Amino acid sequence: MTSNDPLHGLTLQAILTALVERIGWEGLARQVDVRCFKHEPSIKSSLTFLRKTPWARDKVEQLYLQLFRS
Repeated sequence: MTSNDPLHGLTLQAILTALVERIGWEGLARQVDVRCFKHEPSIKSSLTFLRKTPWARDKVEQLYLQLFRS
């Protein structure tokens, strides 16, 4: 049985890392207006925030799908 979830098998860390490599922290901050992407951004602090903030995580996942959907 295959999953219909396009993010199936991807960790939040993998998604975030790919976005930072593609558009950088500034690009991420422009797309998803949260402080953790603007002030001393790091993968670790961003993951902590995104895991506690469903709306922000959803925006990050949607951005990933827009940029990396084949």
